[in-house]
Amino acid sequence: MKKLILRIALSAILITGSAGLLFGWGTFGHQHINHAAVFALPAEMRLFFYNHIDFVTEESTVPDLRKYTLNDKAENPRHFIDIEGFENTPIDSIPRTMKQATARYDEKFMQKMGILPWYMQEMMEKLTKAFREKRKTEILFLAADLGHYIGDANMPLHTALNHDGQLTNQKGIHSFWEAQLPEYFGNGYTFNVNEAVYLPDVTAATWDIIKHSNSLADTLLLIERNLRASFPAEKMYKTDDSGKVVKNKFGQMTRSMEYAKAYHSALGGMVESQMRHAIQDLANFWFTAWVNAGRPDLGELDPAELTQRNRKNYKKDLKMYQKGKLFGFKIENEYSR
Repeated sequence: MKKLILRIALSAILITGSAGLLFGWGTFGHQHINHAAVFALPAEMRLFFYNHIDFVTEESTVPDLRKYTLNDKAENPRHFIDIEGFENTPIDSIPRTMKQATARYDEKFMQKMGILPWYMQEMMEKLTKAFREKRKTEILFLAADLGHYIGDANMPLHTALNHDGQLTNQKGIHSFWEAQLPEYFGNGYTFNVNEAVYLPDVTAATWDIIKHSNSLADTLLLIERNLRASFPAEKMYKTDDSGKVVKNKFGQMTRSMEYAKAYHSALGGMVESQMRHAIQDLANFWFTAWVNAGRPDLGELDPAELTQRNRKNYKKDLKMYQKGKLFGFKIENEYSR
C-alpha cells in the first residue's frame, strides 16, 4: 500500500511540476542556525565571522527570497530531495555526487525530485575556493547561503515525498513543524553545540545528514496523525472573532496554541534537536572548507580597528552562547499567537 501511495504521489508531482511550498525553518530557524554556528567555530575563524555576524544571520533567508520573491526557477530544487521518488530506491543506492546523479537521471527528473545534497557539495567546493583565494565577500555570501541549505537538509520533510502531509491528509504540517513551532517555543531552546570538527569525507557527511533527517519524517507525521485523532477538531486551529481560521502571511493555516503545545510536547524535543544538528553541521562544514583551503589567515581580511571595536561585545555574546542563548534577535513573526 505504501509503495502504491508513493507511486501515485510521484505521478502527480511529475504531472503538475510542483513540489509545493517548502519554507525551510522560517525566519526564526534559519537566522538562529547561522548565528549560533558562528560561535561553534574555532577561535581562528570565529572573530572574522563575528565581525560579519549580522550579514551571515540576515542572509540566511535569502535563498527563500530568490525562490519565492524573485521567482528564480533554478532555486527551488536546491532546497529538497524527495528520497522515495527515486524509483523507491534505498537511500544508500542513490548516487552520491552530482556527476553520478546526472549520469543516471535526466535533468527534468532531478528538478522534480530535488538536488539538495548535491548542491550542498557544490557550495562547499565554491566556499573552499573562496577561502583559498581569500575573497572576503564570496566567503561570507557562500557561507551564509550554505547555512540555509544545511538547515533545509536537517528538516525531515525536505527529504520526503510526503513533504507537506499531502498524502496522509496532513496538509500544512510542513510549515507548522518548521516555522510555527520554532517561532512559538524556540526562545526556550538551547543553541550551543560542540566546537566544529573536520569532516574527512564531505560527500559522506552530506548524505549522513539526509539519511538522519529522512529517518524522522514518518515519525513526525505519525505523531501528528495520532494527536489529530484524539484532539478536539474545533480546537485544532486558531480562529478570529468571526470563527474563521487565521492564516499567516503566506496563507498557511495557524494551529492553535493548545494544539501546537501538544504536538511540540509529543515530538519529545525533535524540533530543537534538529535545529542543533543544523548548527553543528554548519559549523563543521565551514571549518572543513577553511581547512581544505589551507587554513588562510582570516584576520587579514578585516581592518584591525573593526575587530578591536567588536571584541568587547564578542566576549559578551560568546559567554551568552556558551549558556545556550543568543543575543540580538527581533524576528519578523510569521504566525500570530
